Amino acid sequence: MTVRALFPTLLYRAELDDAALLADLDHSVRALAADDGAGRRWSKEHGYRGYTSYASLNDLPQRDPAFADLKRVLDRHVSKFAEACAFDLGGKRLKLDSLWVNLMKPGGHHSAHLHPHSVVSGTVYIAVPEGAGGLKLEDPRLPMLMAAPPRRADAPEGSRTFETIQPDVGTILLWESWLRHEVVPNGAKGDRISISFNYR
Repeated sequence: MTVRALFPTLLYRAELDDAALLADLDHSVRALAADDGAGRRWSKEHGYRGYTSYASLNDLPQRDPAFADLKRVLDRHVSKFAEACAFDLGGKRLKLDSLWVNLMKPGGHHSAHLHPHSVVSGTVYIAVPEGAGGLKLEDPRLPMLMAAPPRRADAPEGSRTFETIQPDVGTILLWESWLRHEVVPNGAKGDRISISFNYR
């Protein structure tokens, strides 16, 4: 008898071990949160507890050298992930389509969503105080499970309905953009800072 795992959902994890770049990015995100009035207004109007540049700034790698340096790092990691996914890109490379910052205040969260019109999405974590929320990933088969019983609490990774990934400062996570995910509430006393992005 054999049991095979078919149709895997891949999650890529790496660490950004550049303390100077992480410090520069932390400073840049906090400066944006103070200076970007349009982003603060959008965040307030949409109930985002904190600040995001998602709807206000679309040129961060051109605007700030720290984000340009980050883009170069991400390009390499996304290329490795595309290879792991066996994407047939016809000799081309995936390109950064959008990149935005998230400064989430205590109690803030982001409900389940996906990123349409892109191939690979991801997040790099800049500040992760103790108790900060992780990234919760949803089994993409969930809408089709119908009469399937729930999984036991001791189900192995990859067999559970949800997986919550707890990042560290500098963690880079990549996944295919169709994968539903959410940010669980920030239970820390400080700001949780991350930079999210899409490649097409």
